[in-house]
Amino acid sequence: MQIKWGDRKRKDKKTLNHVGILKRSLLMLIMAFFLSLSFGITTYATENIIVDTSPTDPTTDTVDHLTGTQGERTYINEPGSSEDPEDLKELNIANTVTITYDNGNGSLNGALRILIILTLISLAPTLLVMMTSFTRIIVALHFTRTAIGTQTSPPNLVMIGIALFMTLFIMQPTLTTVYNDAVIPFENGEMEQREFYEKAMDPFRQFMYGQTQKKDVILFMQIDGIEWDGELESIPNVVLIPSFIVSELRTAFIIGFLIYIPFIVIDMVVASVLMSMGMMMLPPTTISLPFKILLFVLADGWSLIIGNLVKSFY
Repeated sequence: MQIKWGDRKRKDKKTLNHVGILKRSLLMLIMAFFLSLSFGITTYATENIIVDTSPTDPTTDTVDHLTGTQGERTYINEPGSSEDPEDLKELNIANTVTITYDNGNGSLNGALRILIILTLISLAPTLLVMMTSFTRIIVALHFTRTAIGTQTSPPNLVMIGIALFMTLFIMQPTLTTVYNDAVIPFENGEMEQREFYEKAMDPFRQFMYGQTQKKDVILFMQIDGIEWDGELESIPNVVLIPSFIVSELRTAFIIGFLIYIPFIVIDMVVASVLMSMGMMMLPPTTISLPFKILLFVLADGWSLIIGNLVKSFY
């Protein structure tokens, strides 16, 4: 048994030695790869092989021991080597996203416009939450569900759907104005990007300013060190948007407090009755929940809350 145990230990040592040699070999290969990059060696792919060559003259049509010509493979010319706008467009054969300036009206390339639109789409949820009525509505609906005592009814997906469609209903005049005054003229080529941005932001600014309290605007103007003359035109967007968010949160919490009052009364009445009957071990919420649901249904609670939420923006 001792001999077998010793043989096993020797085999383990050999295995560890082989693993260490393999690790060192991989490390040397990685170091060689990064050293080759640091010395500026360019790697080109041919039909069946990969050949490493030194940097060559970009003006030549062919390269030694490389198949194909310059027009058949990707090649990046040196910066500043273009002589006219046509050369500038062909600096990188593999790149199809370019910015064309002074091309008649200084417009953007179509591919770059698509990229900008996709970026705006990714930011759309943030804009929807922060620059519309969505914040007040969703907070008030969550207060309603918590006040009733139903933890997951309605579920979050239903709550967000209600808030989303209510937001579209409330923001419909603003969105229509943006489409008529900004989107259509921009698509027709009647305005530039900067004018389009200003025209598109004006209706949103009017909406946010109408729902923002002046003390919130003054607060952020003082923090930013800007004197305010009381006019909307002198409020930058970086001040108006956070002021609007704070005002919306304040209004939503006030609405939530008003929603809580009748349900708190029911909880207090049920708790007093249970204590008078000596049933102190029974949770009051177990008994009060059906009465709160009954009160909410009899008072047509959803119609009252949703209707007054919409009216609060007019």
